[in-house]
Amino acid sequence: MKTNNEEGCGLCNATWGEYHRNIEGEDMFFCCNICADIFQNMVEEVRKRTGWNTIDGVELHGNYSSGRECTAYYGNSEFKYYFRTYGDGRMMKFEER
Repeated sequence: MKTNNEEGCGLCNATWGEYHRNIEGEDMFFCCNICADIFQNMVEEVRKRTGWNTIDGVELHGNYSSGRECTAYYGNSEFKYYFRTYGDGRMMKFEER
């Protein structure tokens, strides 16, 4: 799955760590298991709300403290949303935009 974080962690773009997880059939790099949990929970929530079988890519803007404004893509379709999490990775807020 493509993200706009190309140099580091799939969620926060940090370059430290060495954690990998299979997301949507692709081995993705994350700095830690919490970022991987957050990303996986986000993907599952997008799929639940859109009914998509898979997600081609996600564009993420923001961070842990302010939350993230995102756009998910599947083919020619897009889904805009905002989400914020607690420090342990649980979803605090998820809003369609």
